[in-house]
Amino acid sequence: MLSLKDVHASYGKAEALHGVELTVAPGEVVCLIGRNGVGKSSTMKSIVQDQISVRSGAVEFEGQSLVGLRPHDVVRLGVGYVPEDRRVFASLSVLENLKVPRPVKDTSRRTWSLDQVFELFPQLYDYRHRTAGVMSGGEQQMLSIARSLLTQPKLLLLDEPHEGLAPKVAEEVVDAIVALKAEGVSMIISEQALHTIRRCADRVYVVDRGVTVWDGTVDGFYANPEITQKYLMVQ
Repeated sequence: MLSLKDVHASYGKAEALHGVELTVAPGEVVCLIGRNGVGKSSTMKSIVQDQISVRSGAVEFEGQSLVGLRPHDVVRLGVGYVPEDRRVFASLSVLENLKVPRPVKDTSRRTWSLDQVFELFPQLYDYRHRTAGVMSGGEQQMLSIARSLLTQPKLLLLDEPHEGLAPKVAEEVVDAIVALKAEGVSMIISEQALHTIRRCADRVYVVDRGVTVWDGTVDGFYANPEITQKYLMVQ
């Protein structure tokens, strides 16, 4: 479904990725892990072509190169993106935010409706007329995920989905991710929390200083405590 091969990418003249490798199969959940600032978000951005330039290597989705496309064209191809900063429209209501995505006519995709995202996130239904800018960080994260699902993605990118959230709200977000996995949604999740990795991941990629340094199954990841100690500073 998705393939990154020896990806080098930069912000202007500042190179951020120095050889990232990653693949995702249909229905698979991949966790992209590593400490802050090592290239996880940059890897996500290189897929959706957001604010970063791929200088060399290949980024292919369903056999088509994404390099050089505009972000909204990547989304139209079926890649949903939930950035770390959420990017909700603060002056619009929840319902208005959810009506922003344009309908996609593709019978091969799993489709999502307003009713279905409200079922996944009941709080959004309760707050559907509330202005997004006054919502909590957790509520905005739910809104961002729901809005991305309404683009009818084949692959969903979640960048640090519960970063900065209160523990109870973070767990609600993880519960929603687990529910999406049960629906067969393919995902890449940028993550540091071992609990989330255990609950969600099929496979794990470890990034350090802009390079993929390890990949394997989630069982293989937990069987190798040196990986977490070295790249997540977990003892």
